[in-house]
Amino acid sequence: MSQTRHVPVMLQRCLDLLAPALQGPAHPEPVVVDCTLGLGGHSEALLASFPTARLIALDRDKEALRLSGERLAPYGDRATLVHAVYDELPEVLERLGVPKVQGILFDLGVSSMQLDEADRGFAYAQDAPLDMRMDQSTGVSAAEVLNTYPPGELVRILRAYGEEKQAKRIVSAVVREREKEPFSNSARLVELIRDALPQAAKRTGGNPAKRTFQALRIEVNGELSVLEQAIPAAVGSLAVGGRIAVLAYHSLEDRLVKQVFAAGAANTAPPGLPVVPERYQPRLKLLTRGAELPTEEEVAENRRAAPARLRGAQRIREEER
Repeated sequence: MSQTRHVPVMLQRCLDLLAPALQGPAHPEPVVVDCTLGLGGHSEALLASFPTARLIALDRDKEALRLSGERLAPYGDRATLVHAVYDELPEVLERLGVPKVQGILFDLGVSSMQLDEADRGFAYAQDAPLDMRMDQSTGVSAAEVLNTYPPGELVRILRAYGEEKQAKRIVSAVVREREKEPFSNSARLVELIRDALPQAAKRTGGNPAKRTFQALRIEVNGELSVLEQAIPAAVGSLAVGGRIAVLAYHSLEDRLVKQVFAAGAANTAPPGLPVVPERYQPRLKLLTRGAELPTEEEVAENRRAAPARLRGAQRIREEER
């Protein structure tokens, strides 16, 4: 499997955002966490760019850990790879005896490997078993969701996670078809969606199956509920001066990140206090104005970068006990 096709998204910008916390005399042996290791592109760049840094990298996908392990082997014991979901970060750090870290990176969404390996069932462009589990050793598959969830629940998932306006049409077609024969492969689902949508809906926004596949993937992997836990936990794991960078690929993820960062950067004092006590002062400083987007050149080189939204924040104060 070629490593070359994997181009890490907004790589230089991520490194620039994290750099002040990972180099210089104030940080002799910084620890940086890659919460979404994938094929290891960002991790390798972090190790190469910050020679004194120690890396802890998490992934729920055992195949990603195996491939990245080979890629990062030259860095020896500077890299610690852990099979874990990113909301387990506090437990992982405790187990490794690391109280606080200087840098954290999240690259959310599906890794290039999962999209490119046909038999994982993430991609709608090729026929594959409808699996979509990032950790194939646990949980329900996309086929099970389609075949067993009540219609109302399927409509909710497509609307909430796929922002699919035609959710009802798609779900009534799914329910009709699953009674004849359960779903097992992606091509049948793609065809059903094409047939279910009105002409006008097919003309907008790329492949008409894209939103449904996104919704199923988020449901199967519990991505939003995991993220809701993970971003605050990551902020809590940062040392003062530490920095966090998060790449999100759809508005639901980006909104969650934005809310956590905004809450951390706000002062929480009751109105009307002449002096704001320390415990109400902001814990975070925002490092990006809104979400930063990839450049046109980057999108031309790597179309998977197109929907990316990058936000960064710095820890400026401890939690009050």
